[in-house]
Amino acid sequence: MPEMRIAYALTGSFCTFSHTLEQMKKLRAAGYDLIPILSYHAAQTDTRFFKAAEVKEKLTEITGKQPLTTLPEVEPLGPKRLCDAYVIAPCTGASMNKMAAGIFDTPALLGAKSCLRNNLPVLLCPATNDGLSTAAAGMGKLMNTRGFYFVPFGQDDPVHKPRSLVAHFDLLPDALSAALAGAQLQPLLV
Repeated sequence: MPEMRIAYALTGSFCTFSHTLEQMKKLRAAGYDLIPILSYHAAQTDTRFFKAAEVKEKLTEITGKQPLTTLPEVEPLGPKRLCDAYVIAPCTGASMNKMAAGIFDTPALLGAKSCLRNNLPVLLCPATNDGLSTAAAGMGKLMNTRGFYFVPFGQDDPVHKPRSLVAHFDLLPDALSAALAGAQLQPLLV
């Protein structure tokens, strides 16, 4: 069986980058070929968690490839069947709302559209302080849109951040296997 190729995009929930990098290492160890992609903000923003150059360096180290950071670089992913599935981890509330509204204006989002139009699964790993407020409508719409799957998620700090939702990043490999088989890993709300 040929190696599974997974396009793996990061959007701006910078505080969860360490979790997603850990999952990328696990997927590589399991034999997946990863194509790293960064949203504009993830590619350019230095934060207290990571410098942008450090994120690019870590992605290159894990995957053996330079991250894709432009619209022309990601557009061929679906039409040319350059991957078997598309992952956005972390996926911000703003990114989910944009996709739900049909807006695919960053490399991370256009890559997803490129794969959806060719019936490839798109796995979202939510990380948003607005999951139970402004991002809720977009999340709900995507949950009912063919081709989208979710890494199971829940409230990460219901007392101090009652609207915040974060995926259980450790479930990403299982959720990816399920999405590749056309199924949503359950339970969705953990």
